[in-house]
Amino acid sequence: MAINYTWDVSTVDVKEIDSKADTVFNVHWRLTGTDDTNTVKDSQDNDIAAASTVYGSQPLDTSDLSSFTAFADLTASNVQGWVEAAMGADKITEMKAGLDANIAELITPTVQTKQVG
Repeated sequence: MAINYTWDVSTVDVKEIDSKADTVFNVHWRLTGTDDTNTVKDSQDNDIAAASTVYGSQPLDTSDLSSFTAFADLTASNVQGWVEAAMGADKITEMKAGLDANIAELITPTVQTKQVG
């Protein structure tokens, strides 16, 4: 099972800080893990990639804007880097492990739901 992880950091909260318009101070993010080798069935019985997503928001430290990037010049890569730095490597590793566990459960369920009678 090889998992690929993708970030969506396209939704941000901005405000003017220290006379800098549209300063990003909060990022709404999604991290999706997708298994590139295993599939599961969707509700219409179609094969789809086994995947899991976690999401949240991450406030950013705006106390030092000496390396400010204008909103028009921002890239998803910039914002992802800020989010990862703010979260820290341990938190990201923990989230990826959770995604891995969710995907493993989708592929090989350990719990079944059945009806009596």
